[in-house]
Amino acid sequence: MKLRTATLAAAASLCFGFFSTPASAFGPAEVPAIEGGETEMLDIEKDELKFGFIKLTDCAPIVIAKEKGYFEDEGLFVEVTAQPNWKTLLDNVISGELDGAHMLSGQPIAATLGIGTKAHVITAFTMDLNGNAITVSNDVWSMMQENEPALDTPKPDHPITAEGLAPVVEDFKADGKKLQMGMVFPVSTHNYELRYWLAAAGIHPGMYTSADVGGRTDADVELSVTPPPLMPATLEAGNIQGYCVGEPWNQAAVAKGIGVPVVTNNEIWKNNPEKVFGVTKAWADENPQTMLAVTKALIKAARWLDETDENGDFVNRREAVTILSRPDYVGADADIIGRSMLGTFTFQKTDVKDAPDFNVFYKYFCNYPWYSDGVWFMTQMRRWGQIAEERPASWYAEKAEEVYKPEIFLEAAQMLVEEGFIAEDEIPVGTDGYKPATSDFIDGKTYDGKKPLEYLAGFEIGNKK
Repeated sequence: MKLRTATLAAAASLCFGFFSTPASAFGPAEVPAIEGGETEMLDIEKDELKFGFIKLTDCAPIVIAKEKGYFEDEGLFVEVTAQPNWKTLLDNVISGELDGAHMLSGQPIAATLGIGTKAHVITAFTMDLNGNAITVSNDVWSMMQENEPALDTPKPDHPITAEGLAPVVEDFKADGKKLQMGMVFPVSTHNYELRYWLAAAGIHPGMYTSADVGGRTDADVELSVTPPPLMPATLEAGNIQGYCVGEPWNQAAVAKGIGVPVVTNNEIWKNNPEKVFGVTKAWADENPQTMLAVTKALIKAARWLDETDENGDFVNRREAVTILSRPDYVGADADIIGRSMLGTFTFQKTDVKDAPDFNVFYKYFCNYPWYSDGVWFMTQMRRWGQIAEERPASWYAEKAEEVYKPEIFLEAAQMLVEEGFIAEDEIPVGTDGYKPATSDFIDGKTYDGKKPLEYLAGFEIGNKK
């Protein structure tokens, strides 16, 4: 082994000038086994680290990097600890109690903008795509079936929109109540996906204002924060009638017979970014070689999770499910975790669909921190009032570049290419950091990260500019 002391500053040249091959937009769909070579040890500044996570399936890259020895391969000794909720997790990263953490994609952006908490938090690694679903109670599902008879079958067509929910919302209002739904954090993907699904059917999910930090102004449906592991119990208690959460907490509702997942977030926005690995900018600046080593280990873990055989079947997912089911990690039954992680998704016991992309950890250039992903989250923060003022398109781009750090990711990934652990065509080189425009949304609207104001102007509900 030899020491390597590349600097983050030098990485910028890798991002746009070092490579000449144009980036493919979506990357390889298969991840065949690859025989790695020898790890080139970095001159890391800090070798004992503490990372936080929330008990969700998509904490897997951190857990696998520890359990399969990828952190140790880089000379890192990592303690991984569960956090009770997303706010505590973020606070512990900012305070230095944690060196880094599994974060909601919106958290580094929101913290840097000062929404809720003010701190400059960055990410160089997107942990996964997709992985969430919206579940409604059995009673609400029955009412949706009455409103839309096509849903009243053991295997209804998907995706299911909120059209069938709209009359239920009106019935609640006629009784002087409002439907209550849970999401995990105000700047979570879950909040924005739930709002997107509701608004696409003309249901207003409420606005955030300076006087309403709960985001319920003008709401037809009231959304509230519930920690992910508590979602099923809160639904069962009748305090909410539905929720949006990651796995295994939708499958837990199916297993308990208390609710029905009606739509996945992959059906709301195909291959949407879900979690990131976040650290403070100050920590990254103080520990640039350690940051690279951590990113290398996470990339290797993500690749292991998505590795497939010659038939395209996952090679390592069953082992991952067993590891994640341990009480010190997700702490849920392996059968429940496996219902969404092994290539299928269970909407109902009679309705199990093939869903190999429900959890994506590596393929499709998953781990690259795209500026366009960051801009999308800011469009939703503006749409629902968390960003209080109208901003020019240039502001969205500048803020995305403050938070997303592809130069770090690319330097780490290029080291792994040179060491033989990943293939060169598995990283998106030569890109400007923006995915091509897409209309793969449940409402068919087109999103172009370079045109956030045009995107906002196209919505019927929420701020339009």
